[in-house]
Amino acid sequence: MDWQTPEDSFPTDFITDAQLRAIIGRPPISGAWRDGDPVGDRKFVQIGEVTTEAGEVIPHARISYESFGELNAARDNAILVFHALTGDSHLIGSATPGHPTDGWWAEIVGPGKALDTDRYFIVAPNVLGGCQGSTGPASLDPEGREWGSRFPYLTIRDQVTATALFADTLGVSRFTAVIGGSMGGMHALEWELMYPGRTERLAVIAAPPVTTADQIGLNLVQLEAIRSDPAWRGGNYYDAPDGIGPHHGLATARRLALLNYRSNTELDERFGRAWQSAVSPLGGGGRFAVESYLDFHGNKFTRRFDANSYLTLVQAMNSHDVGRGRGGVEAALAQITLPTLVLGIPSDRLFTIEGQDEIAAHTPGSLDGARATRLDSPFGHDAFLIEFERVGEELTRLLAI
Repeated sequence: MDWQTPEDSFPTDFITDAQLRAIIGRPPISGAWRDGDPVGDRKFVQIGEVTTEAGEVIPHARISYESFGELNAARDNAILVFHALTGDSHLIGSATPGHPTDGWWAEIVGPGKALDTDRYFIVAPNVLGGCQGSTGPASLDPEGREWGSRFPYLTIRDQVTATALFADTLGVSRFTAVIGGSMGGMHALEWELMYPGRTERLAVIAAPPVTTADQIGLNLVQLEAIRSDPAWRGGNYYDAPDGIGPHHGLATARRLALLNYRSNTELDERFGRAWQSAVSPLGGGGRFAVESYLDFHGNKFTRRFDANSYLTLVQAMNSHDVGRGRGGVEAALAQITLPTLVLGIPSDRLFTIEGQDEIAAHTPGSLDGARATRLDSPFGHDAFLIEFERVGEELTRLLAI
């Protein structure tokens, strides 16, 4: 069975958690990349000390990244791509011992594609607090212990600060474009507001101007799923003597998130009320196909992500508010005058189209005026990872300006 299948596929045969473990073993305590693991295509830069908005200090911070294409002599052909919540730096390439999944934007990045690596130097860092090589809760502190519960609270702005230090280390003072989808779109917005003049173009895809109460509430349920797992141990589980991490809590958080990544109509059309076993749920012992789908991907997720990192990144997303300290959302967005693609998905029930319309309405540089560019798709929030032809067309349009 191929355990690197895309997130929209799953085994056609009914599978229980016990069967999953029998096939590929119990999940590791953490799915984070750790020093000593196969490096794969990762590169690393030390960015020094990072002081958070709350005044906490992360000494000797490191950013893991991947790059595609060549940086030219003038250093003016770089494009920065920010990843989504559970993404990482692996934009293109196969799953290998160093990379648990295939590249998540392989149809967008490459020779002759929308982000043309024959022309541009594409760079994708794993954000600060992530778990695929950048400094995060699963990383070792200066004393050689995992940060765990002691890892500082981060905001989106803290992560963008770290990314700016990363860009400085690479020697890139100005990007051709800064692009981000979902959580990455939050980073893209903050990049322009925090460092105006350091990019020529901006792409904000399926991201809001501010995390709403509804979204924070949905996030809370995911966070509590992890915190309520006895194996979480208050965030200090890395050296648990039984070798068990908060797998159940993390898998449940992933199940909850997946329900918001796809539209209700797509899930209904895809699964309906079909069951995925020889026994009907009405007779006991069976389960619906959608339950098996969620279980499969929840369990798979525990093998490539860290529970503490999930908490850190979700809490950072909760902090997102472009208007904070800037006179409100409208006043903040009014500062963005460079060409800006605001791409929204009408079927998105996580970050709804109204949020993208609000960004477009108050951003003078919006390509399509006061209304976000529409990506019509039945796939909901995940459409920006699936509808690559349309996304590629819009990015090509932005880069042509």
